[in-house]
Amino acid sequence: MTAIAVTVLHRPVEAHALDGWLAAVRAGCDRVDGFVGCVVSVHADERLDLAVAVSFAREEQLSTWLDGPEWAALLADGAAAGIRRASSDLVIVDDEPTPAGVGVFRHSVLAGRVDEFTCAQAALVDVSAGFAGYEGTVVVPTSAPGEWLSLIRFRTERLLAAWLGSRQRAEALPSLRSTLLKDFSTMSSTTPLGTTVRTSNGKTVMTPNWKSAMLVLLVLYPTVMVLSRFFGPMLDAVGAEPWLALWVSQVVSVSALQWWLMPAVTRPFRRWLDPVDGAGRRISVLGGATVVALYAVTLAVFASVKWLQFWDYVD
Repeated sequence: MTAIAVTVLHRPVEAHALDGWLAAVRAGCDRVDGFVGCVVSVHADERLDLAVAVSFAREEQLSTWLDGPEWAALLADGAAAGIRRASSDLVIVDDEPTPAGVGVFRHSVLAGRVDEFTCAQAALVDVSAGFAGYEGTVVVPTSAPGEWLSLIRFRTERLLAAWLGSRQRAEALPSLRSTLLKDFSTMSSTTPLGTTVRTSNGKTVMTPNWKSAMLVLLVLYPTVMVLSRFFGPMLDAVGAEPWLALWVSQVVSVSALQWWLMPAVTRPFRRWLDPVDGAGRRISVLGGATVVALYAVTLAVFASVKWLQFWDYVD
């Protein structure tokens, strides 16, 4: 799960000062576990924001860097050299919601078409700048060859949504798409109850309800069975009334699903839950069949293992 922090900088910046500061940032990041890379955005065209992106293997490693004294010292040194942040660091983490008002897009650029790609991104700025709340666009390469990220910043989520769904944006996208190996995709986020949310072609799309419901049932049934077998008798032993015992048991089951069980189970089903990558009939059927097979396994376990059958232990 790669985590990226994008730091947008004020212009103008002296080239030699920026180069020296970037070298110091890379050297500092190298001393932190999980460091993946440090890159500067495409910024020769002044319509595109100047920014620095540092990436780490995990979010907690990125947080260690951002909260550490070395990053604070580097920011202070940069400010003294005329390198100043234009906003707070934008943290982008796979499968986590993006910062409010920020759209993040992945691009697979055709070989030899990078210049055309960046020109198309700059031209897109001319259109987006006419919309209320527009704050800037960052275009950065990733560690994978030919893979790029673009971030478009608006003041609020509502203003970003207005831009994403606009006719002007739709009319400006063909020139960008012509430079790509495949259509661009957005960073997605998955809710604790198994719904993945993405923006595709300017529209917000979500996991079909039937997929989310199937996955919730897969986790809910064994959770209730186990709690009834082990947690219920504990509540009875302390004299909890049935109405209270049921409520406490539901609090425990909902909490377990929300923060531990559902996130763990949705991880291997990530592609199936994705409303774009998992929309095809083949993957939908295969994923659904897998969930049904797991239903059969859990039913067989609770039907055959008497030690797990709570009704045999009710006084």
